[in-house]
Amino acid sequence: MDQIEHKLQVLSRIAKELNQKKLTWAVGASLLLYFKGIVPNFHDIDIMVTEDDVNEAKAVLLSFGTMQPPSPNIRYKTKYFMEFIVEGVEIDVMAGFVIMNHNKEYQISFGKADIKEYIQILDVSIPLQSVEAWRTYYQLMGRDEKVKIIDAEACFS
Repeated sequence: MDQIEHKLQVLSRIAKELNQKKLTWAVGASLLLYFKGIVPNFHDIDIMVTEDDVNEAKAVLLSFGTMQPPSPNIRYKTKYFMEFIVEGVEIDVMAGFVIMNHNKEYQISFGKADIKEYIQILDVSIPLQSVEAWRTYYQLMGRDEKVKIIDAEACFS
């Protein structure tokens, strides 16, 4: 089994649990871009959850793997940012996402309305955020390469 296949199997197992608990969550960042055919690969799995569901999401992830020690980044003031390792796969869980840009805070709220579509991975429903939203987040983060890739590859229709 290749790396991508392994990561998607891990995602599907976690997603099944998150869905069974009726948590509001969605995939974003590079995995979203991978699912949309914009990038050929992804490093980790980024999951956004609502602040109301963050503790239950944490419990789900802890049932699958281990939480890593915090590694703060001054570019973000995200209220909840947790990194987990599940079967060698890095999974980042975020709630209350805040990006710092030129000393200004951009609060990125996440809720059911931010789920734009669902895809099926190994018969499990995976909610996705929008590429347009992540283009904005990448721009605020100063991730110009990601913005260029999205602009070159994405079709916003």
